[in-house]
Amino acid sequence: MANAITNIWRLSRAGIVLAQHGVRFVPRGQPVPLALKLARLATLPIALVAAPFNAGKPKERRISSALAALGPSYIKLGQFLATRGDVIGPELAGDLGHLQDRLPPFSMAEARRAVEEALGGKLEDHFVEFGPPVAAASIAQVHKAVTLDKDGQRRQVAVKILRPDVEKRFKRDLDSYFFAAHLIERVHEPSRRLKPVAVVENLARTTELEMDLRLEGAAISEMADNIAPEERFLVPSVDWKRTAKRVLTTDWIDGIPISDHVRLKAEGHDLKGLGLVVLRSFLTHAMRDGFFHADMHQGNLFVDKAGNVIAVDFGIMGRLGHKERRFLAEILYGLITRDYQRAAEVHFWAGYVPPHHPVEVFAQALRAIGEPIHGRTADEISMADLLGQLFAYTEVFDMETRPELILLQKSMVIVEGVARGLDPSLNMWVAAEPVAKEWVEANYGARGALRKAGEGATTLARILAELPSVLAEAERASAGLAEMARNGIRLDPATVENLALATSRRDRFRRIATWIGALSLAALAAKYVGLI
Repeated sequence: MANAITNIWRLSRAGIVLAQHGVRFVPRGQPVPLALKLARLATLPIALVAAPFNAGKPKERRISSALAALGPSYIKLGQFLATRGDVIGPELAGDLGHLQDRLPPFSMAEARRAVEEALGGKLEDHFVEFGPPVAAASIAQVHKAVTLDKDGQRRQVAVKILRPDVEKRFKRDLDSYFFAAHLIERVHEPSRRLKPVAVVENLARTTELEMDLRLEGAAISEMADNIAPEERFLVPSVDWKRTAKRVLTTDWIDGIPISDHVRLKAEGHDLKGLGLVVLRSFLTHAMRDGFFHADMHQGNLFVDKAGNVIAVDFGIMGRLGHKERRFLAEILYGLITRDYQRAAEVHFWAGYVPPHHPVEVFAQALRAIGEPIHGRTADEISMADLLGQLFAYTEVFDMETRPELILLQKSMVIVEGVARGLDPSLNMWVAAEPVAKEWVEANYGARGALRKAGEGATTLARILAELPSVLAEAERASAGLAEMARNGIRLDPATVENLALATSRRDRFRRIATWIGALSLAALAAKYVGLI
């Protein structure tokens, strides 16, 4: 009960701050639950008072200012929801897409203390030079420093340091997000298909990984092992001696920011070729390796003198299993080759569309999405548009949100923006075809058949080795089922008492949360179902 009241208070404060910045929670003409209507009335006086101060400000600026005022975790929430047009609507998702993860840096004294606590000894024991922060975001900031190698050679490095107490702040706010998501699923049935709790769980996992910089170092190392020399895509090396949970040290990247097109041209780099490298590298890592950089915006990409693209900031990484990789490759290949039946069938195979819908009808919907692509010029074709149209069909075909594809969807849109910035005429589908075709042939062509034969022999041997224990377990399970069939299922008195107590507490919580939270909680909760 106390925790519920605390969360309601925190979310109420967030709703007030958003209202002060002129953020509207309820879209025009969209039906909403009674709780959200009451919340709009509760925050209306604040919005009216703030209206003159917000007049003339673009919506995306108002959102950015509000989330920055609420703190680092709300900036991350905003960036995360920007990828979920299916949850918050395309208009709000587009506005949140302009959100920049920039905050004032913390002090050099705090940075020194963090390094010394993480690595031990004095800062000077690890770095001969340690400069001021060159970039600061919601979770960490980066310093340029210099180390000495064993042979006395100076080496420039980048030192990433977590913000003081950022873990506690995120944990507190994530508790509130979970509270809101559970309440939404409980009182607003249409939102359950969008799995708001799963959305928050995905955000929690992502931020937890981001706040252990050893894992970021491991991600850099793993990607370095995956990359082939001919890809023209590089990553920095990790200085493991100077890396800990809250401090990460890597090579300093001396390159041209990929967003500086004027300088790239002046240095003789081929912008169209760079756009192709960015797009194909991302798709190759996602489909071939099942492991990709999930934050490849322009600020995280540089170009070296040899024309290689170098990525930094590996805090957010995406993983795809074989099933998801097949789904990605088949969808791309199906749309490119206009094989909509095959693209539809893979949706059903993956379990993304419930089996009670006809495959042929879903193939017809995919045709409605894919055919316009083939009749448009290269600069009009957009992966972002494709994803938006797919989102539009999720409700029609009862498609549930797939959390494992959230980062992939977000990353594809970001990569498309970077590649298109380098080459506005880049045909995304022509560029993607060889990558998708290679994966399909490698996994389902002759090479794939040979590889799967070897894997099948290994799997069969493992199954045969485990067969005796499996049979013994099956025998025990069969005996237990026979006993239940004869005598029924028995619950001991303690179990019955605990079930009754849990039910009573849940019902009491539901009544309290629904009435108390109606006026205050829904302001923030509406972000999952509303627009600006």
